[in-house]
Amino acid sequence: MPKKNPIMPRNMWVPIILTLACNTLAYYGTRLLTADRPHHNLSNAFDDWIPLLPWTVVIYFGCYLFWMINYVIGCRRDAKKAFRFMSADFFAKLVCLLCFLLFPTTNTRPLIVGDSLWDGLMRLLYQVDAADNLFPSIHCLTSCFCYIAVRGNEKIPQWYRVVSFWIAVSIYLSTLTTKQHVWYDVAAGVLLAEFSYWFVEKSGFAGVYTRVVMWINQKISRRN
Repeated sequence: MPKKNPIMPRNMWVPIILTLACNTLAYYGTRLLTADRPHHNLSNAFDDWIPLLPWTVVIYFGCYLFWMINYVIGCRRDAKKAFRFMSADFFAKLVCLLCFLLFPTTNTRPLIVGDSLWDGLMRLLYQVDAADNLFPSIHCLTSCFCYIAVRGNEKIPQWYRVVSFWIAVSIYLSTLTTKQHVWYDVAAGVLLAEFSYWFVEKSGFAGVYTRVVMWINQKISRRN
């Protein structure tokens, strides 16, 4: 039985570090290799029909708190389910890395001309987050994993599982109404999360991942 601290079991810190490292490499590192390459614009008529709603930038930015809470919940499940959850996230981020390298994407963003608080936040968003590495959407992928973390978890109140589902859906929609993504990106992110959670269990990837992480944990424990 792994020793627990107030946040999560100690054996989950390595998976958290691995997934953050992989996410950073996929989202920011690939830009160093694709900056001068042609980027595919997946903007389409359906996304042109979706209105720009600047106030939904609050949902887009607010998702980080949701991610932290639900990933902790996912890591606090029994060891087998926790390692399956984190191995699926790691696998999905590896797939994102390959997609960003092999199929660089961009989209067409609107010009924000208003002077409201929401318009100012939209301009800030566009300044800090370049219009690339969009397919699949890591925003939507991570939010889907947040729902997976509580789905079927009897230790979590039913009301919070329902709320998590709708928060995830609202985040999917916010990526469209802030024009950060097109629907192809959203669909790919959600499908990749669901596929990865299924695949790591069926393929044995979760078991290999668990053994590697446990080996790293043992090395750390011996040094301490």
